[in-house]
Amino acid sequence: MNTTFSPKAADVDEKWFVVDASDYNLGRLATRVATVLRGKHKVTFAPHVDGGDFVIVVNASHVNLTGNKLDRKHYYNYSGYPGGLKSVDARTLRAENPERVIMDAVKGMLPKNRLARQIIKKLKVYGGADHPHAAQNPQPIPAHV
Repeated sequence: MNTTFSPKAADVDEKWFVVDASDYNLGRLATRVATVLRGKHKVTFAPHVDGGDFVIVVNASHVNLTGNKLDRKHYYNYSGYPGGLKSVDARTLRAENPERVIMDAVKGMLPKNRLARQIIKKLKVYGGADHPHAAQNPQPIPAHV
């Protein structure tokens, strides 16, 4: 008789992957990164277990935004107080804080629960080409993801 395999947290084998954001459009990059972070590229995927891998995104300041999104897309931050709504367009945010553009795109593609808050901590985004995770020996993201 066959039994259903349910992965446990101890069964998870975490790897490190690196991806260059200058080769991608923002949405295409975010879907690939979210897939690897959740672990959907593995045969042992289960929606209730954090079975994903770590992802390092470099060159975040060179990510492509198609069409007029650089000028028309806005990122909002609300303090909760009257008059506390701040708005910045994508061009300004990409120049000042390129990590937030990618973090917000990936975060929007994860489920809205406690597990997603744990998963997003595995994403490391850097505006330039250098990252401090060379000791983890990151590999490029596989093409089939």
